[in-house]
Amino acid sequence: MSYKLQYIDGLKPKAKWYFSFGNTLHSTVERFFKVRTPPPPSLEELLQFYEENWLSQGFASAEDEAKHKEYGRQILKRFWEIHAPDFKMPVALERRFMLDIEGIKLLGFIDRVDKLESGGLSIVDYKTNQELFTADYLKNNLQLTIYQMAAEQTWNLPVEKLTLYHLRSNTPQTTLPRGENQIKETQQLVVDVADNIIKGNFPATENDYCPCDFAEHCPYYRHQFIIAAPQPDVQKPLPGIAVAEAVERYAAIDAQVKDLQEDLEEIRQTIISYCQAEGLNRVFGSEHEITYRIMEKTGFNEDEVKAILEPEGWWEKVLGFDPARLKELLADKTISADIKKKIESLQRIVSTYPQLRLKKHATEEEQE
Repeated sequence: MSYKLQYIDGLKPKAKWYFSFGNTLHSTVERFFKVRTPPPPSLEELLQFYEENWLSQGFASAEDEAKHKEYGRQILKRFWEIHAPDFKMPVALERRFMLDIEGIKLLGFIDRVDKLESGGLSIVDYKTNQELFTADYLKNNLQLTIYQMAAEQTWNLPVEKLTLYHLRSNTPQTTLPRGENQIKETQQLVVDVADNIIKGNFPATENDYCPCDFAEHCPYYRHQFIIAAPQPDVQKPLPGIAVAEAVERYAAIDAQVKDLQEDLEEIRQTIISYCQAEGLNRVFGSEHEITYRIMEKTGFNEDEVKAILEPEGWWEKVLGFDPARLKELLADKTISADIKKKIESLQRIVSTYPQLRLKKHATEEEQE
C-alpha cells in the first residue's frame, strides 16, 4: 500500500535525515573511485566534495545536522585511509541496468562492480545502517541477488563475491554468490510482484518500519487520525469515539481475565494434586462438585500404519502421515474391512491429561 500511495497516487514522503546522510556519503564514496586514471582524489579533495554536496533535509536541528556532518567526515577519512594506498579502478560505478525477467523490465543501479584476479566479478553495495549485518541477512538479501543477476546478464561473467559495505564501521561484509535455486526464486518473486501491481493488489502489510509517512491512509493506523480530528461543539458521538473507549475497556477486562486465568490455573492444580494424593475422583464444595479424571489421547505409530497402507497403494492418500486424513481414510467405504481392522488395532495411547468437570449440586427435587 505504501508503494501505491507513493508511486501511483503521487503522495510525497517526508524528508528523512538518514536518507540525506546516506545519500551524501554514497555520492562522496562514488567520487573517490570516479577517476579516469589512478590515483584517487586526495583526502582534502574528497572532503571538499563532501562539503559541497552535503544534503541538509530532514535533520531535527542545526546541532543534529552538524553532529552528523562531522561524523560523516570521520567515516570518509577512515575510508580514504583504507582504500587510497592500494587503489584499483572498478569496472563500473553507479551502473544502471535493465534486467529482463519473463518480459518484465526491472531497472536499478549497482554502486560498484570490481574485476577479480580470477576473472570473475565482485559487487559492492554501500550501506549506512546502524548495525552490522548478520550472516542470514547477507545470504538472503534480495538486492544483492538482483545485482548478481544484472551483472551476469550485462557482462556475461560470473559473479564470485557479493558485499554489503558497512560505511559507519568501514567494514566490508561479503557472502558467496547465489545458487540456481535462489536465482529462480527471485525471478518468480519479481513476476509475482509485477503481477500484483498490474492487478492493483496493494494490501497493507506491517513490518518493523511501520508506520510510514502515509499512516493516515493505512487501515492499521488510520483510526488514530479519526479520533484525533477536531469535533464541532454539538455533535452526536462518533463511532470512532465509541471504539476508542471500547479499546480501553477491552484492555482493562483483558488484564482482569489474565489475572483470573492465573488464579484459576493455580486452584485447578491444587484440586488435581489433592485428588491424586487422596485417590479421589470427585470433590465437593458447598454448592458445586468437581469430577476429576485422566483423559487419554490416542494415536498411531507412523511406521506401523505405513507398513499396512503402502503395499495397498493407500499411503499417498493420507499425505504421508496426517492423522486427520487417516481418519477420513478409515471412513472410506472403498477400503476393505480387513485393512481398517489392522489399522484400528494399531491405535495406542500417546498422551494423557487431567480434566476437571464442574457441576452444580443437584437439588432435592432433581434427586427425586
